[in-house]
Amino acid sequence: MTPYPLPAFQDNYIWIIEDKDSSDIWAVDPGSAKAVLDYCQTHQKTLVGILITHHHHDHTGGVKKLKERWKCDVYGPSHLTQLITHPVKENDTIQVFSRLFSVLETPGHTLDHLCYFSEQPKQGEPPMLFSGDTLFKGGCGRIMEGTPELMLAAMLKIAALPDDTIIYCTHEYTLANYRFALSLEPDNEALIKSNLSDQDKRAKNLPTLPSVLHLEKKTNPFLRSHETSLKTQAAQQLKETPAVNSVDIFSQVRRAKDSFS
Repeated sequence: MTPYPLPAFQDNYIWIIEDKDSSDIWAVDPGSAKAVLDYCQTHQKTLVGILITHHHHDHTGGVKKLKERWKCDVYGPSHLTQLITHPVKENDTIQVFSRLFSVLETPGHTLDHLCYFSEQPKQGEPPMLFSGDTLFKGGCGRIMEGTPELMLAAMLKIAALPDDTIIYCTHEYTLANYRFALSLEPDNEALIKSNLSDQDKRAKNLPTLPSVLHLEKKTNPFLRSHETSLKTQAAQQLKETPAVNSVDIFSQVRRAKDSFS
C-alpha cells in the first residue's frame, strides 16, 4: 500500500492511497474534488473511500462532489453529517486495503480533529499515521479551537507511537517550520541536516513529506518543549519569564511560533 501526495491549493497535500493489486484508491482530506477527479481520470482509478481528519474547508471541500461521483464510503468526525457515511471516534477501526487503521482523537487545532494510525502489518512495512493538521514536519497546527493543554496531549499521544511511524501530514510547511525550530535550537545537528536536505527537495519542487517520528522527536519543537534550552529561547523571544509547568511551556513555544517572522 502506497500513499502518494497530490498537491492542491497553495500548500495542501491530498494523500492518495493506492494498492499495487487494485485500481481502487482512497483519499485523505480531499479539499479539491478536481485534483482527485483529474488523478483518477489520468491513472484510470476508482475512488472507494475517504478519510477526513477535521472540518476545515481545505480538507473537506471536495468530499461532496467526490461522494456523488463514486458513492464511496466517507469516514470522519461525527458532526459532519452532510459529508460522512461513517462517523468515527477514538479506537474505532477502518480497513483500507490490507491495513487496519485505528482512529486517534487529537483535538487542539480543531476540537473535532482525528488522526488515523496503522500498526506494522508485517515485517518490513512500517507503521503509518495520517496526522492532518495536528503534527507537521517540524511543527504543529495552530491552536484555533482547542487549548494548549489539548494540543500538548495530542503531541504526547503521537509521541507514544512507534519511533519508525511514517508521518503523512497535509501541508508543505516544512521550511517555514524549520526556520522557527532553528531559531530555538541553532546547534541541533539533526535539524540542520534535515533542513538542508529539505531545502534541496523544495528547490527541485519535490515534497518534503512524509516524515518519520524518530526524526520529529529530534527536530520538532512541539515534541521537544521539555528541552531546557529550547523552552528558554522561546520565552526570550516572547520577552517573558520561562514557564514552569509543561502546558504553559508548550503554550509559550506555540505562541513564539505564532509571532515568529
